[in-house]
Amino acid sequence: MKYIFILLFSCLININSFSQENSNDITTYYLIRHAEKDRSDSTNKNPILTETGRNRAKNWSNILQHITFDVVYSTDYNRTKETAQPTVAKNGLELTIYNTEKIDFDAFLSNTKGKTILIVGHSNTIPQFVNSIIGTNKYNDIDDNNNGNLYIVTIVNERKSDQVLTIN
Repeated sequence: MKYIFILLFSCLININSFSQENSNDITTYYLIRHAEKDRSDSTNKNPILTETGRNRAKNWSNILQHITFDVVYSTDYNRTKETAQPTVAKNGLELTIYNTEKIDFDAFLSNTKGKTILIVGHSNTIPQFVNSIIGTNKYNDIDDNNNGNLYIVTIVNERKSDQVLTIN
């Protein structure tokens, strides 16, 4: 686990350093699913995070601490907003709410060009979001027990690269 963290940390530092030097040409998206939600009330459609989830949200903030985000997007659910909040606070930003069913990806890509963005969503929306950015149906829904995937999509001069890391 220690070596995975060091590798991830090195990748994130290198991507962020390069993107700051050439910010007009590079767009980087970091996409994560919300942390562990409270499942104690199956009728609650908008649960908060569990203690484990709150700890994961803080951990995401620590993992991403050396990345300077221009904007952080979240769906309008307690669990996604709570997951994003520690990173939002560290970056001195306000959370931007997006609706997965009403997003215009052409406009989104245009508006975020040259920026570094964190997007927090759900087990089905995050892979779909990545697929829309990269223009191919590569990623499937995230397993319901997996809250640790980090998708990174980088666009350099219209050339797209993507990767997924699992941080547990």
